[in-house]
Amino acid sequence: MHTVRDVTDAVAARPAAFDFEAVFQSDYHRVARVIARVIRDPSRAEDLAIETFWRLWRNRQAQGEGSGGWLYRTAVRLALDELRRRARRARYEQVLTLFRGSPRTPDELFSDREEQGRVRSVLAAISPRQASLLLLHGEGLTYHELAAALSINPASVGTLMSRARAGFRKEYVRRYGEQ
Repeated sequence: MHTVRDVTDAVAARPAAFDFEAVFQSDYHRVARVIARVIRDPSRAEDLAIETFWRLWRNRQAQGEGSGGWLYRTAVRLALDELRRRARRARYEQVLTLFRGSPRTPDELFSDREEQGRVRSVLAAISPRQASLLLLHGEGLTYHELAAALSINPASVGTLMSRARAGFRKEYVRRYGEQ
């Protein structure tokens, strides 16, 4: 795991062709916020945001005018990976509790069924492209910004957004029924 200090120390050693520090200063909070909206854990979101910038630092091809789109794509992918990691862990823990026989409290049962958990699991199940579109649009990115962030044709964003919503709805209904 990398820290803010690791990234800023690496900035000092890098040639000045790419102003990493300026990109970091301007985009860090927004990237962390995008991740936090997905995983609902602000401290873990900060860790993943640092990881996003560390990957930008190591990836010279992503550095340049298109780095904003690359950053958001990477941030959303890391957040979705975190959701998948949590889902796997929850499944393993659930199996473990069956073998241990430890009863779950009503609060735990209720929190497992909360709407946000359902939404996260559906986001983890649909295609990464569709999940990225929905998450970034929910963060307030315009269609033009979505096109840049996901490297898609701006004229296609509306159609792809409609398909993403339909895919989300279909997966939600398939998993949880009509609500």
